[in-house]
Amino acid sequence: MIARARTRAWLAPGLACALLLLAGCGSGDEAAIPAAPSAVAAASAVAGDPDVLLEAQALTVLDQPVRYPKKKAAEITSEILALDPGQETGWHKYRTPLYAYILEGTLTVEYDAGVIKEFAAGTALIDAMNVWLNGSNRTDAPVRVLMVHLGAAGVTNSVKRP
Repeated sequence: MIARARTRAWLAPGLACALLLLAGCGSGDEAAIPAAPSAVAAASAVAGDPDVLLEAQALTVLDQPVRYPKKKAAEITSEILALDPGQETGWHKYRTPLYAYILEGTLTVEYDAGVIKEFAAGTALIDAMNVWLNGSNRTDAPVRVLMVHLGAAGVTNSVKRP
């Protein structure tokens, strides 16, 4: 069974990276967000230099440009996807950018048109948008994935295939 645990806690460094990506995007009507760089600098001063998981990523895993929903207030949701051996997510697609970090195991993702990619523990990525995909655990060990949806108010982050 797929277990999802929602959290509102700051999930550094993945969420910090996602927030920095969002801070530089939008319709241009929003006020600048000066707190993000200083918050990251403060974390670095306390914890030392951060391990960079994903830096200046502008393309998804299928080489699509990352596009944010426009003219809507930013809304970030995070969850942990857990797949036991043999489990699948079911076919779905993301309508908003998804930052994912493989916490444990190896996730296999099949994309429409037969493209298959494997992501091992420690991999950070921006998943494909508006492309049907199915994640699965084809190993004999558990898979856990931190998923951070970089969405917008009133926009559904993902939809299941009918």
